[in-house]
Amino acid sequence: MTRAMGAVLRRIQFGNALAAFGNGFTAPFLFVYASRVRGLGDGAAGAVLAVFAVVALVVLPFTGRVIDRRGPMPVALVGSGFGMVGALGFGISESATSALASSALMGAGVAVLQPALATMIVSCSTTVTRSRAFATQFFLNNLGLGAGGLLGGLLVDEQRPATFTLLFVVEAAMFVVLATVLATVRLPRPRTGETGVHRTAASETAVGGWSVLLRDRPMVLLCVLGFVLFFACYGQFESGLSAYAVEVTRISTATLGVALAANTAVIVLAQFVVLRLVERHRRSRVIALVGVIWAVAWVAAGASGLVHGTQATATALLITTYALFGVGETMLSPTVAPLVADLAPRRLVGQYNSAFALVKQLALAVGPAVGGLLAATGAYGVYIVMLVGCSLLVSALALWLGRRLSAAQDRPYRSVVVAGGSAQPHTSVAGRDVAAEPATVERSASVSIGVG
Repeated sequence: MTRAMGAVLRRIQFGNALAAFGNGFTAPFLFVYASRVRGLGDGAAGAVLAVFAVVALVVLPFTGRVIDRRGPMPVALVGSGFGMVGALGFGISESATSALASSALMGAGVAVLQPALATMIVSCSTTVTRSRAFATQFFLNNLGLGAGGLLGGLLVDEQRPATFTLLFVVEAAMFVVLATVLATVRLPRPRTGETGVHRTAASETAVGGWSVLLRDRPMVLLCVLGFVLFFACYGQFESGLSAYAVEVTRISTATLGVALAANTAVIVLAQFVVLRLVERHRRSRVIALVGVIWAVAWVAAGASGLVHGTQATATALLITTYALFGVGETMLSPTVAPLVADLAPRRLVGQYNSAFALVKQLALAVGPAVGGLLAATGAYGVYIVMLVGCSLLVSALALWLGRRLSAAQDRPYRSVVVAGGSAQPHTSVAGRDVAAEPATVERSASVSIGVG
């Protein structure tokens, strides 16, 4: 059974990596394509990107309930279909109306795919192997995005719209490949013989999973923590931090590309090294350490703007900022998403994944707006101080969350009790009924879903 689930998980990860590769082909060029290649202007191009984000905020509140009722597979296939149609629509769009409609379709598709794929990964992993599964997903996503962006940059030519159309056709094809791969997957069925806890969870799904989630104090705290995390890092990459790098540190756009490449390189090269170091430590303390690392990263960014006359030092400091963000990201991938899954009642995994995806999307919408506003007013000192404070707030919230987590949730490896080569048959975690897993699962599944 473990080997079978490992094969299913590898298939899901493969399809997800190819979809990320297709997204990397087009994501860096959406604004340029709409504004310059199709001649729609900066305003329409900005609206295209805004619609992409807003649609995600509209569909995510309903996605979790559908996943929990119908399963993640139908949602993932619908998301792939929306993404494919949206990508093809982008490729042939010549008006603002068609570009906006295509953006809405692709945004909806990508949004619902996130929690659906996360729920699939949860169903194909155990409490012990889940950290490695999500770390693998994060690694492959970044590898796919990086490779797609690099190849797409070599193919496009602003003077030849057909080259952009080719990119969108490739992305549409990757959505088809994802759907084809997922169609071959057979997810494990939920365990039978439910206890009263499971029956209650099932009835709560019908009544409204949001009410259950909002009463779950650790999950609410994790959502607050997640918002600050995404606001202080991902929400700044393409807005405030880029503006600070160009306007204050005074690096070229080419050097900014090198800094972004350093971020991706750290993730790709260090993910599984970092995983071995953090997976047996308390999740809350790992997240708290990320806050400290990112505070140092923002201090380095601030220092890069204060160094005058030594551009090499300023550039090195800024590249260090992006690299430190990458280190933090490799520490978060095996901790935050698995923690969301372990906090969720078995019948509400989709709801919890969708709620956290919604929090992430909100942060990615608010972060650039705040960063862009401070950059536009030239308040860069306030900007750096704010983000150093946000990073330290991450550490404080993580330590607070750690006091509300059970041992099994905060440190799942240590909570697996081994006796004569097998684990205890059953345990209870924070009022939820959880089947304990054999120690042999940790070893075999950890190997089966690794890079090799």
